[in-house]
Amino acid sequence: MNNNLVDRLFRDNTGEIVIAQAPNIPILLWISATLLKLVFKTGKVKIALDLLAFGSILYWSFLEITQGATYFRRDLGVIVLIAIVTSVIQQFGKTPDITTASNRATSS
Repeated sequence: MNNNLVDRLFRDNTGEIVIAQAPNIPILLWISATLLKLVFKTGKVKIALDLLAFGSILYWSFLEITQGATYFRRDLGVIVLIAIVTSVIQQFGKTPDITTASNRATSS
């Protein structure tokens, strides 16, 4: 087996090229919760869907990093984990827009 970059990225430990796989349960949960958030835009259901989506994509990235069939899948897990951490940091960095809320309260 030639040990070039494509082989290292896309071949599994048996030498087979693996580019796409059937989705596993965590990624299916994430897709489902994300799509359902388009329907449930407020309330406790949306909060539950947010938590389900976050937990499932976080777990999926952990599985890919630790058990990915190829280096590509492991790298993809790292990229998704970095995106998740960045997103959480940005969410905590946001401050509520008090002026907009007070304008809505006074205009009612």
